[in-house]
Amino acid sequence: MTRRYWNINLKEMIEAGVHFGHGIKKWNPKMAPYISAKRKGTHITNLARTARFLSEACDLVFDAASQGKSFLIVGTKKRAADLVASAAIRSRCHYVNKKWFSGMLTNWSITKTRLSQFRDLRAEEKMGKFHHLPKRDAAILKRKLSTLQRYLGGIKYMTRLPDIVIVLDQQKEYIALRECAILGIPTISLVDTNCDPDLANISIPANDDTMTSIRLILNKLVFAISEGRSLYKRNH
Repeated sequence: MTRRYWNINLKEMIEAGVHFGHGIKKWNPKMAPYISAKRKGTHITNLARTARFLSEACDLVFDAASQGKSFLIVGTKKRAADLVASAAIRSRCHYVNKKWFSGMLTNWSITKTRLSQFRDLRAEEKMGKFHHLPKRDAAILKRKLSTLQRYLGGIKYMTRLPDIVIVLDQQKEYIALRECAILGIPTISLVDTNCDPDLANISIPANDDTMTSIRLILNKLVFAISEGRSLYKRNH
């Protein structure tokens, strides 16, 4: 794996609140190696370890992107939905930011069928075919298209399973992580102090509740992906 400098510094992480964990009663004992202290009833994450695993994750996605591999970013918390979409679009990644449907990856044939239907409906709308239908039929198709756009819009160009999946909230996206494990898809996950660091291939100990923390970690990862994509483009 290529080792590069990703400008990950402790001051920036402290300012973003990356170090704040959950209350000490809500912790997962498996996170003990990633916790440095307790402060006012709250666990504090060891940022030196965060920096190490974030750097490893950046190296991994850079190498993968430089080989033309595909990524899926999963983060369905309402507060983070827009952040996930903008970061994914910026780095040309697929994303799920509204709801993870059980079987989205493990039942890929069904997901492909839904995506095909979605693309067909979009094409029909753009060609103005809805205007030639009875109002009721057009309204039904528009509602269907709107629903598909909401839940599948971030993966509308995904024609095969992703090579790497990035998860921003382990507990909320547990089903996504489980599907990746079943399929053998490598995963990178933020893990707060109440999470299980063994569920992902690379677990980055960090606050997964605060927007500033999620933004910082996500920005580092998509920057590394973008750098890898630029290298791939220069070589092909």
